[in-house]
Amino acid sequence: MSAFWLWFSTGLEHITDFNGYDHILFVTLLCIGYTFSSWKKLLIMITAFTVGHSIALALSTISVIEMKQELIEFLIAFSILLTAIYHLINYKNEKAKAGVVLYSIVLFFGLIHGLGFSYLLKAMLGQEESVFFPLLNFNLGLEAGQLLIVLLVLTLAWLITQLFKVPIKVYNLVLAAIIAIVAFKMCLERVFML
Repeated sequence: MSAFWLWFSTGLEHITDFNGYDHILFVTLLCIGYTFSSWKKLLIMITAFTVGHSIALALSTISVIEMKQELIEFLIAFSILLTAIYHLINYKNEKAKAGVVLYSIVLFFGLIHGLGFSYLLKAMLGQEESVFFPLLNFNLGLEAGQLLIVLLVLTLAWLITQLFKVPIKVYNLVLAAIIAIVAFKMCLERVFML
């Protein structure tokens, strides 16, 4: 197995693993308000998230940033909750889905989510001399996984809104509410681990 495929597949599997569904929930939230016709704007949003977690991964892997894993896990759940609340508050506001505030939130939360990935990556890297290519390939796998999740979420949204004639704003509101409830439960579970 090539080194590229090892790191790429690890990133891909990590983001799409249903046992680590927190990442799937967050990427799903990023899709709210977007359709296939606005895929370019959504790609920018997903890339902002990738940039954030790539920076955090790199800094954590070389031990510039270090945080307790329990705190990171709580912050990941909290970031999902805050993003869901943001969508609940702004579900009627079309400008909110592409605003600077949301991009900044996504970039910041990308940093937090990247710290969550870093422990796995550090353990896998071991005494590897150069972390650049493993990090790059891992992030490419993460990005591919995120794009797969985006494709599935947008397809599901299209099916529900077109086949069942559910208004997109209602669908987005219900989806954000369900994810907010799940994230609130995750926060409660993780706050006791701190």
